[in-house]
Amino acid sequence: MKTMRKETTPQHIGIVAHDPYLEPFEDAIRGRHEHALWKLDQLTNGGKMKLSDFANGHAYYGLHKLSRGWVFREWAPNATDLYLVGDFNDWKENDRYRAHRIEGTGNWELKLSEKALKHGDLYKMRVRWNGGEGERIPAWTRRVVQDEETKIFSAQVWNPERPYVWKKTSFKPKRTPLLIYECHIGMGQDAEKVGSYREFRENVLPRIIKDGYNCIQIMAIQEHPYYGSFGYHVSSFFAASSRFGTPEELKELIDEAHRKGVAVIMDIVHSHAVKNEVEGLGNLAGDPNQFFYPGDRHEHPAWDSLCFDYGKNEVVHFLLSNCKYWLDEFHFDGFRFDGVTSMLYYSHGLGEAFTNYGDYFNGHQDDNAICYLTLANKLIHEVNPNAITIAEEVSGMPGLAARFEDGGYGFDYRMAMNIPDYWIKIIKELPDEQWKPSSIFWEVKNRRADERTISYCESHDQALVGDKTIIFRLIDADMYWHFRKGDENEPARRGIALHKMIRLVTAAAINGGYLNFMGNEFGHPEWIDFPREGNGWSYKYARRQWNLVDNKELCYHWLGDFDREMLSVIKSQRNFNNTPVQEIWHDDGDQVLAFMRGDLIFVFNFSPVRSFTDYGFLVPTGSYEVVLDTDNKCFGGNGFNDDSVVHLTNFDPLYVADRKEWLKLYLPARSALVLRKN
Repeated sequence: MKTMRKETTPQHIGIVAHDPYLEPFEDAIRGRHEHALWKLDQLTNGGKMKLSDFANGHAYYGLHKLSRGWVFREWAPNATDLYLVGDFNDWKENDRYRAHRIEGTGNWELKLSEKALKHGDLYKMRVRWNGGEGERIPAWTRRVVQDEETKIFSAQVWNPERPYVWKKTSFKPKRTPLLIYECHIGMGQDAEKVGSYREFRENVLPRIIKDGYNCIQIMAIQEHPYYGSFGYHVSSFFAASSRFGTPEELKELIDEAHRKGVAVIMDIVHSHAVKNEVEGLGNLAGDPNQFFYPGDRHEHPAWDSLCFDYGKNEVVHFLLSNCKYWLDEFHFDGFRFDGVTSMLYYSHGLGEAFTNYGDYFNGHQDDNAICYLTLANKLIHEVNPNAITIAEEVSGMPGLAARFEDGGYGFDYRMAMNIPDYWIKIIKELPDEQWKPSSIFWEVKNRRADERTISYCESHDQALVGDKTIIFRLIDADMYWHFRKGDENEPARRGIALHKMIRLVTAAAINGGYLNFMGNEFGHPEWIDFPREGNGWSYKYARRQWNLVDNKELCYHWLGDFDREMLSVIKSQRNFNNTPVQEIWHDDGDQVLAFMRGDLIFVFNFSPVRSFTDYGFLVPTGSYEVVLDTDNKCFGGNGFNDDSVVHLTNFDPLYVADRKEWLKLYLPARSALVLRKN
């Protein structure tokens, strides 16, 4: 008797199972996943070692103090000769400081006696190659300093007598939810100068803690020759920027943050590198393509920088080791990867609309970069299972923040870059009467079901010169003349009200985390403009004016106080991230929106002119107390509501089975309420 074979339905890979619209592209998704598995197998010698063992380049290359003497190593396959020159030999070549090539490799090695170098010595490599020579800062150096007079950068021997001793040796970030304070050390002070790690630890970190953020995201840590690049044109990937202080002072800042329960993530730049040849990797040993793609893909057309060749194992080794180094050496809790869109596409995402799924799987993607990002996430979480990784990515590539096992790239979060674009668009293009709550609600919770996001109204991008922050788009020059309490005009009152509402509706709808750039929480005026020739090398706009929010006679503190209370309310709801966002009501004609998360109800009246008495909607039966009111006088509002009143729901026999009754509220124009069910 013949038995019938049972037909089985093919098992979809995870991200396709979660999103059936990806089914036509499943082969491409599986191909990328298998590429990463193949590369992982290759780099780990068939699984005989961990990926974190492969990513130990920083322990081998560069300058290291041994028990007896020093060793220096560099990967420079195109070099024909290599010396160290510096303070220790009057910057002149001699055989004592001449490296030798390790046979059969592109590596160079130099061993020196203990007295050959000392802490603080400045040095460089002098490299020769067929047809040329030049001085170079080693690729793996951990310390680079700039001479104040000559402006020349040099590597520096760093071996302090007393290495930093960590006070907090283990730390687990809080993620319920992740509340990120994006910051820049240099511009983190009032004075017109470059701020330091120490000043930030003493003066800014306490503010962040008081405001209720549980994570700081620090920009511009990796050494960069041009301060005005905001840290995005990196030259020395393993060196913490010395313009802010010493490595020990950075460690002390991170240690103190951990002691106060605050995670510290780093804005890491692996999407490109500065062109500079002496300071950077642009032409380390006569081969411009040693680290970077050849031909048309060598230079980034928009950023005037160089694009890493993610297909080279040596480059992948360099970048993965860089990730592990910052985790191990400085105890960073993870990374926000900059410029991920630029990495993913041959076009760098320039001029592409990304209107349908086919745009993500049309053969215009860099599979090498996709593989690298996947392995980077795998490595980071292998080194520290509690680490945080965030992708700054604008195209909407599916799977970016999905699990590796599901065919994703393994980021914990992706930036919700649609949200700030949306706020800019409606502020610029629509009168307040045309703001639709249904559109606002859709935008702030528009995300893939299987991916966590970091929501934000504005980051440093919107604060840069040439752009405008939300507060400046709302109020503009009237901030200069009408931001003293009692002297607010209509644009100032409108701006204060909408600034709070925009932040509240964005933060209330998050599914992963919320981000704010330093100073924007209190409506910092003006733009960010780093010292440059065009502004007379001024630091006037490369600082944060904390004195404004500290001055109780000005309106800024209203916004800062509201931000603090907003975060407190969000943190008061247990498992906020995992609490579903449930719409209760919206009416675009009235411009009213209401939604619930757990025991919290968020109610918004975006109408600029219409207030409503006894505005009702159905909610779970019970009593509700006001826990946040944007119109409260302590936040610069009119105080039209009595927030001490406990609101009782009104019985309706039609909804007994649903256990719902009518909640009726007074909703002043251009205001929002948050209520908690008792």
